[in-house]
Amino acid sequence: MTILVLVRHGHVEGIAPPRFRGRTDVPLSPTGVAQARLTAERVARSWRPAVVHASPLARCISTASAIAAATGAAVATAADLTDLDYGDWRWQTHDAVKRGDPERYAHWHDAPDLVRFPNGESLQDMAVRTADMLRTVVGRDTDGTVVLVGHDSTNRVLLTQLLGLPLSAYWRLAQDPCAISVARLTVRRAQLLLMNDVSHLAALAEAAVPSRAVP
Repeated sequence: MTILVLVRHGHVEGIAPPRFRGRTDVPLSPTGVAQARLTAERVARSWRPAVVHASPLARCISTASAIAAATGAAVATAADLTDLDYGDWRWQTHDAVKRGDPERYAHWHDAPDLVRFPNGESLQDMAVRTADMLRTVVGRDTDGTVVLVGHDSTNRVLLTQLLGLPLSAYWRLAQDPCAISVARLTVRRAQLLLMNDVSHLAALAEAAVPSRAVP
């Protein structure tokens, strides 16, 4: 049996207001650094992974490094966890893409499984590489805990595979910054134990709320 702990990287520039970040190698924001620290503490309280596998982009490496430091694990980069290649949409705002490529933009939200980004990837491309990566990692780390630190897109696609869902379900699976999802994998099936959990970030959310003056 393998316990798969799936983590999205922390907050970065381009999440709000949204841009198609993809393979633009942006670092964690100060908020993202704080989220990664709290996520690392949460992982260390619950699991003891030997290795933390991460997308090679800086935002994932930083998040994975915080988890590794808290758990004593090593960090291994996994190219197949790299974010979607948005091609010509890369680093554009959603408003700009909606104006410049309105039909494909609408399809991306209505039928994501039918879209190939101009000069970029499709979800099918990502599904192939993440499935290969998952088989390799789980096969190597059987009967242990595997931590994967990826992106919104990679984690959604991995979850569709674990749950046996079509890629058309992509938008149904939320993945917030530094969210944790957990699955139990056996030779027969995958069971989802936790989905998009951000309860460990509650202290940050509370700190962001302005205090009210006492009347």
